[in-house]
Amino acid sequence: MLQPLRPTVLVLAAGQGRRFARSGGTTHKLDAMLGDVTVLEQVLHSVVASGLAYYVVRPAAAPPAAHIDGMGHSIARGVAATADADGWLILPGDLPLVRTQSLMAVALSLATHPVVVPQCGQQQGHPVGFDRTCREALLQLKGDTGASAVVRSHRQAGTAHTLQLDDPGIAIDIDTCDDLARAQALLTSGNFGQEASLGKR
Repeated sequence: MLQPLRPTVLVLAAGQGRRFARSGGTTHKLDAMLGDVTVLEQVLHSVVASGLAYYVVRPAAAPPAAHIDGMGHSIARGVAATADADGWLILPGDLPLVRTQSLMAVALSLATHPVVVPQCGQQQGHPVGFDRTCREALLQLKGDTGASAVVRSHRQAGTAHTLQLDDPGIAIDIDTCDDLARAQALLTSGNFGQEASLGKR
């Protein structure tokens, strides 16, 4: 019987959140309140409850002009800081409704697939899982395109697995104040199904 891997969750919290500010936000989107905690704290609650190791990728100590806080750079920095991990679950810090069970399901699926892409209905979401064979490719990432090139390469090779989950929270991110208000309403009501049908992305 295959032993489950113990991948590390990389929580990406280095972005500048410009869209949220343009929509009227008075704080960084990850510091915005969602109920009694911030958006990032809500994400971390789910991560901690999974029992998986995690690493929060914070803004780099360099001038903004260096452009090293894009998603690609953030992933590369997180992988470099946790290079001995069994694998990685890439989780943007602005998905406060993702469920703990979803993290655990992606981690379990990494035991038999090098790349795992969660999907709810027709919506692709996060965390996307990568096993340790992807380490070098992840370390080479730059800019703000994330790990889409790594996923695409594995799709072409037939080694990327689409994992169907009943969790709209994998695709409900916070980019604007309206998104925050919708997330608050969903968190209060638990009515995730209706939001999934809206096709936000």
